[in-house]
Amino acid sequence: MSSSAAAGPGRLATAFLAELDNEAKTTRACLERVPLDKYHWQPHEKSMSMGRLAVHCAEMFGWTKETLTQDELDFATADMTPFEPKTTEELLAFFDKHIEKAKEILGSTSDETMFTDWTMRNGEQVYMTMPKVAVMRTFVLNHIIHHRGQLSVYLRLNDIPVPSIYGPSADEGAM
Repeated sequence: MSSSAAAGPGRLATAFLAELDNEAKTTRACLERVPLDKYHWQPHEKSMSMGRLAVHCAEMFGWTKETLTQDELDFATADMTPFEPKTTEELLAFFDKHIEKAKEILGSTSDETMFTDWTMRNGEQVYMTMPKVAVMRTFVLNHIIHHRGQLSVYLRLNDIPVPSIYGPSADEGAM
């Protein structure tokens, strides 16, 4: 387990907290619009279903914990059972729980911890080793943004209004 500063977040964590807040609001707006009757819908047989993609977007903020409080994630020993919400409210509660935990962890992460290495592996096979700050940027935040973009396309393809993300969408908002 990596050390964290008890006095509060380092400068990097403070920047990530502001970004996480912004991305969480936008992601939640997308998740709120995913209808339960479309959970099994897929745009292509190789694509995730809308429900699985929504859960994936909701769970990824939780990866902050594994990234900043551990030095590795080993798929050979990790529980990778996906959450299966029965209602939109359950999906949003799952999402909110991960956001709050991510903020709590970031709020006590030092810059020193951000520069320690983190490894993703499956037993002996190492997929990557990078400083935790790079994992937070790529594997956590950029990954969320990527899949949220996919989810917004799923919404559009199902004629569900797309929320404003980084500016107005065709459905809402004006500059």
